[in-house]
Amino acid sequence: MQQRKLGSNGPMVSAIGLGAMSFGGIFGPTDEAESLACLDAMLDAGITFIDIANIYGMGISETIVGKWLSSRRPNVTIATKASFVAGPPRRIDNSEAHLRAELEASLKRLNRDHVELFYIHRREHERPLSEVIGTLSRLIEEGKIGGYGMSEIAPYTLHEAHAIHPCTAIQNEYSLWTRQPELGLIQACQSLGVAFIPFSPLARGMLGDAPLAQPTDGFRGQNPRFTEPYFSQNTQKINAFRAFCASRGWSTPATALAWVLSRGQHLIPIPGTRKAANLRQWVQAATITLTPEDLAEIDRILPPGWASGDRYGDHQLLAIERYC
Repeated sequence: MQQRKLGSNGPMVSAIGLGAMSFGGIFGPTDEAESLACLDAMLDAGITFIDIANIYGMGISETIVGKWLSSRRPNVTIATKASFVAGPPRRIDNSEAHLRAELEASLKRLNRDHVELFYIHRREHERPLSEVIGTLSRLIEEGKIGGYGMSEIAPYTLHEAHAIHPCTAIQNEYSLWTRQPELGLIQACQSLGVAFIPFSPLARGMLGDAPLAQPTDGFRGQNPRFTEPYFSQNTQKINAFRAFCASRGWSTPATALAWVLSRGQHLIPIPGTRKAANLRQWVQAATITLTPEDLAEIDRILPPGWASGDRYGDHQLLAIERYC
């Protein structure tokens, strides 16, 4: 597996990471054995970067990863997040007391005394950013975290935060069907030496080898792109991309990931799965080199803005920064 640097001051990690959100059952029933087998397959494939959060299954994902870390003792880089407070209503808390308490709980579940990367999962806009970055910088000084990151933020927040204390990574959704970060955020990360971590780079399962059955889980089932008529429209467009991938002898998810990797050396996508078989379908992405002709054909099939429906419903937009 190729390696990329996790920010200018961060460690080298695999060019592709693993998102462990589904370990907690967010996209349907899961079990510990299945998730542990996926982590074993991940390590065998050379992936050394795991992304989780305290709210994924309300601690279940971190607990499973912690059990695996204790049994395998692998040399991997861990990123986790905090900020959400369960409701109703759900709210955002970036206070020092909350972030410290949640980090300590995460470390306990992970059986670790530190994590290499700690994100604020969302920005609490009522709280001065200088206060939040001050908290994160103190956690770095204390050795609790190696660096800090932010998720679902805009370029202006990155510039403000980075001026207070250098940021390690920014995590926003980015894929062939969600391309807003191209309008300034990817460029800002590159200019500042900050890693850009695309989550959902496989469009929450849509960019698989087989067409996805219309999801009914609580997260995607209420997401506009997975409701009709948008779901059928998106599936039809992706079928043309599947045909292109097959003509090249590549799997659909591996090609979609290779496209993300081609957007810059500072991008480290974190496709999510809990199934070892799914992981094996896309792990070859790091070996695929897309030619200018390939990229032009992909842009013809799936041009910017091709996806039907918003990427989030109104109820999913808590604290997400929009900038275009």
